[in-house]
Amino acid sequence: MSVRRLSGRSVAKTDRTTFDRPLLMAVALLLGIGLVMVASAGVAYGNLRFEDGAFFLKRQFFGVIVGAVALFAFQRIPYRFWKRVAVPMFFASIGLLILVLIPGVGTSAYGAARWIQLGPIPPFQPSEIMKLSLIAYLAAWFSGRDRGDISDFFEHVIPFLLILGSVAFLILKQPDTGTLALMFLIALSMFFTAGGRLSHIGIMVGSGLAGLAVLILIAPYRMKRLLVFLNPDHDPTGAGYQVRQALIALGSGGLFGVGLGHSRQKFLYLPEPMTDSIFAVLGEELGFIGCMAVISLFVFLAYRGYRIARNAPDEFGRLLSVGIVSWIVFQAFVNIFAISGLMPLTGVPLPFISYGGTSLAALLGAVGILLNVSKNATIKGK
Repeated sequence: MSVRRLSGRSVAKTDRTTFDRPLLMAVALLLGIGLVMVASAGVAYGNLRFEDGAFFLKRQFFGVIVGAVALFAFQRIPYRFWKRVAVPMFFASIGLLILVLIPGVGTSAYGAARWIQLGPIPPFQPSEIMKLSLIAYLAAWFSGRDRGDISDFFEHVIPFLLILGSVAFLILKQPDTGTLALMFLIALSMFFTAGGRLSHIGIMVGSGLAGLAVLILIAPYRMKRLLVFLNPDHDPTGAGYQVRQALIALGSGGLFGVGLGHSRQKFLYLPEPMTDSIFAVLGEELGFIGCMAVISLFVFLAYRGYRIARNAPDEFGRLLSVGIVSWIVFQAFVNIFAISGLMPLTGVPLPFISYGGTSLAALLGAVGILLNVSKNATIKGK
């Protein structure tokens, strides 16, 4: 990319031939770390349940291939295409969330119905598809309005809340409070970027916290998670077990870790070591240095992604980029904070690292869209 000078002044120039390679490199590094950690963290559970220590690595590698195909395909599709298909994509995702709740179609695990099984097709998680659909829908909706109009409470804020409410109802029926909270944060970041008032955001945050309080009061397991957050020693063999084992893993790692593959907590002490708790295994094996390396990659990804958003050629591209980057970054830090005891435990996976084919494919597809926006980004000179 370059900046052309006329009469001593810098003018913007758009380079449509290259995408943001540093961002792609950061994603590739996270994927590599993820494959290594899934191979290590999943060995004990794979041997126990499937008599194959490499079971989860094979599935994750397949997910990487599918996601890579989606990434390179989507980075070639002009990003404005997603504005044209945003509405049908959103309502198709609503339909998939409804299918999850139908017995015989939706499948359950650990008391939650979050997956769809259709014949020979591997189970997939519609809520991951909904994240991308919601981002595209909101980007198209907000970009079709004048920036000042977004502040109108009855004409735009109320419809915005109704859109979120329709998604929230279906997500809560699964139930999946962590995913709902993540979608709420993504939507708020896009609302703010589109020109929403801080006062309206404050009202929505307050209403969201009040709604969360109600959800905690009506569901004992959520109350137990809150009590564990407030007091890590509460119910150490029950609701506090996972956080307690995660903190033991992180503490055991020290500065440099116990060594790759040498985690003790992954041997059936730490629940879900290859999914929700993989950051704890990473901290035990690679130590504080390994944790900071992963966190730094997410911070760098945020910098490059929001830079693409700032330089996007139009409002739709800007909002689409903000939504995608916020999804990746918010989800990463929600997982890291939860497993470190800095917020109540959620079932949100660590992007690009946790085991999960649907999440991986959706995230890599979203990165492909972001890379296409970067092809059209306008680099502004001083």
